[in-house]
Amino acid sequence: MPAVSLYKVSAPIFVQHLQAMAGVLDKAAAAAEARKLNQEDILNMRMYPDMFPFVRQIRQMTNHAVQAIANCAGVAPPQMPDTEKNFADLKARIKTAVDFIKSVKANQVDGTEDKEITLKTPAGEQKMTGQALVLNRCLPNFYFHATTAYDILRQMGVELGKRDFMGTPPQM
Repeated sequence: MPAVSLYKVSAPIFVQHLQAMAGVLDKAAAAAEARKLNQEDILNMRMYPDMFPFVRQIRQMTNHAVQAIANCAGVAPPQMPDTEKNFADLKARIKTAVDFIKSVKANQVDGTEDKEITLKTPAGEQKMTGQALVLNRCLPNFYFHATTAYDILRQMGVELGKRDFMGTPPQM
């Protein structure tokens, strides 16, 4: 039975859903303009008071995708300061993440399944393997934040469907 490529189960998936979110942001911008809504108000919307606002959902999405690829490949991630004020800024952040992910080659990620990776988190250092980082931490968090961002926009009435969320699958 062939082994599964850690790169193929992460990088193309991140790119697919990040690019889909860029399209979702276009629809959100059009809805905001049509309904005369302030983009900053939308960026600050939450599903519930103790949840992150929309803008942070997108930031977390990009952060988890970049973190997985950068840590496995052993390369520095791009700088992505949390300064987004509108949909165009969020799309630029997504583009930075996608460009970075596409710049990393499969051979930089594959073979790092058992590599020990140390993350510095607010709770302290966490050690895990490359495979655990991708499959148990970054992908689940990525999907959670993508889904929450999508749901915030749906809740406010932006016309989105499953195809908007899924985007175009990678050609492998």
